[in-house]
Parts: sequence; C-alpha cells; structure tokens
Amino acid sequence: MSSLRRILLVEDEPLIAMMLEDFLDALDREVAGTADCVAAALAAIEQGGIDAAILDVNLRGGEKSWPVADALAAAGIPFVVATGGDTLADAHRDRPVLAKPFTMDGVEKALGALA
Repeated sequence: MSSLRRILLVEDEPLIAMMLEDFLDALDREVAGTADCVAAALAAIEQGGIDAAILDVNLRGGEKSWPVADALAAAGIPFVVATGGDTLADAHRDRPVLAKPFTMDGVEKALGALA
C-alpha cells in the first residue's frame, strides 16, 4: 500500500466530499480532514498530519484553490487537482488530474500517480 495514507479533501460540495470520503475508506485511505474554503484548507495544512490532498479547483463564492496548491507544494505534500475541465494554473500543470464526475477507479488512479 502507498505511504500516502492520510488525505486532505478540499471540496465545497458536502455530498461530493462525503462520496470522496467513502471512496477513500474503500481504498484503505484515511481522511486527514475536509475543507470547503481556502482558509480552512490552509489551517489544515498548518496543523499537519497530511500525506496528500485532493483539491477541487473551484470553491464556493468563486474562490480558487491555487493558494492551497501553493502551500501544499511549498510543504512538499503531493496533491491531485480535481476539475471539470478548468484550466490549471501554470505552476501546477504537472499535477495529476482527477476528472469529474468522480469514480472510485479515478480516485485510485489519481492517488496512485502521486506515489
């Protein structure tokens, strides 16, 4: 099994976050926390205990998750960008992409690309 066990979810839609939590549980991963906005995600990163993250690009209120991506990159924490086709920020074009709609197989493959 991958050493990337504790996954931070940055997702503003509660039902999608719950679905991702179920997928992670089925994949023998642990949810390190969930955040629905940039401020909450940055606080979770600062708190620590995160091996990797799944970041929804577009958050509530038109907020983009790029500051979270920058913080994860600076901390050396790998992450997957979850998107429905948004253009990726130049600094993060090389990150694995998890395309919407999410499937368990897609989540598994995206996280596997981080290992």
